[in-house]
Amino acid sequence: MTSPSPSPANDPAPVPVPANDPAPANDPVPAPVNGGLFSGMFARGEAAAEVSDVAWLAAMLDAEAALAGAQAALGLVPAEVPAALAEACRPGLYDVAELGDRAARTGNPVIPLVAALRERIEPGLRRFVHYGATSQDVNDTAAMLVARRALAPILADLSACADACARLAAGHRGTVMAGRTVLQHAVPVTFGLKAAGWLSALDRSRSWLAEVPLPVQYGGAAGTLSVLGERGHEVPPLLAAGLGLAEPLVPWHTDRTPVARLACALGTAAGTLGKVANDVKLLAQTEVAEVAEPTGPGRGTSSAMPHKRNPVGSMSVLACVQRVPGLVASILDGMVQEHERAAGPWQAEWETLGELLRLTGSAASWLREVLEGLTVDPARMRANLGATRGLLMAEQVVVRLGGTPQARRLVDAACARATEEGTELREVLLADPGVSLTPGEIDAALDPAGALGSAAAFVDRALAAHENLTGAGG
Repeated sequence: MTSPSPSPANDPAPVPVPANDPAPANDPVPAPVNGGLFSGMFARGEAAAEVSDVAWLAAMLDAEAALAGAQAALGLVPAEVPAALAEACRPGLYDVAELGDRAARTGNPVIPLVAALRERIEPGLRRFVHYGATSQDVNDTAAMLVARRALAPILADLSACADACARLAAGHRGTVMAGRTVLQHAVPVTFGLKAAGWLSALDRSRSWLAEVPLPVQYGGAAGTLSVLGERGHEVPPLLAAGLGLAEPLVPWHTDRTPVARLACALGTAAGTLGKVANDVKLLAQTEVAEVAEPTGPGRGTSSAMPHKRNPVGSMSVLACVQRVPGLVASILDGMVQEHERAAGPWQAEWETLGELLRLTGSAASWLREVLEGLTVDPARMRANLGATRGLLMAEQVVVRLGGTPQARRLVDAACARATEEGTELREVLLADPGVSLTPGEIDAALDPAGALGSAAAFVDRALAAHENLTGAGG
């Protein structure tokens, strides 16, 4: 075959591989170290390992190997290149810290990595390493691989959270509790309906995240792949198939919509996780005590107060998701890039995207534990319905009186009197000659179980939608 022309002249000169490289060829990839002081809270679950430095390095090497394979299949590089490169593309052969140090001098880690790769290939094949590619092609493709691998445990934990909510919704379909608006008692709802709301939001967030396309990147120096003549466009379909990623229509070097869409989906999922955790936190307050997180040795304890049972799971979810909106904003801000290659905005994505995946994954893992071990106290929920001495049923009394403005004024006055006197609304209504209801009608109006509207129907709809989603493999 005719040898293709060499890769672009601005490719780096070979850089010696550090002498202390791990030598054994079949050594496993070093396990990522997540033993930091705060990693137990912010790096929980399996997603954290998938965004480690070693995971990024592995993804870059996978991209380089897959690129060679796609090009060889098209006859663009010698047939022996993929095997030679596969032998060299083992993460354990490279020193992550050394690559990082050299990346600081060149502006990205791909440049020193490619140089090190070439040193491990026989001289006659070195020019076909990273052939026709620019550093961003490898870095962006690696980012999509990292995202895909990190999303797998995140999606699994989101599914488990949704399944737990489905069980709660079905098991407490008729468990009456106080609905709360603006942190005050509103009208009766069911815990099943609350769990169904969580379920619906989790299913929707998971679906959006699962549907985000993760495309390969291959455009060469400025998106034309001119090094490959007029055949460059034939490579991305094979590259995408080899890596299990999506094929883009055109190179997207400064079109950051793929990353932005992923960031927004992660932000939505994190917000949903935070909403559920916030509800659990509030329901677990001592004064409310309608649910409790799972217990375990030392879990939820205080350094000062022996009696504490703090909602550490919900607290940890909220600590993770609190940091997410700023990261999403950073990704969106970075969409405004210059011409065919960004100087700054693209580079700002790297750690930002990894942190987004790590924090969302940690939050999902925490909430899964919370929901799968959640204790619900129906008796306490029922008792709390009486905390306002019947006032949360005032709307039903207005309805029973005809729903007129006059009826509303009458019930407003009765509520005010009950509040001032600290007495039951029922007693005030019975003593008010303007209330044209029998004692039996008043009791019916004040029965929380009789004012649940379509709560059960909504629970059933959420459960059916979840069943359809999981049955379809969504």
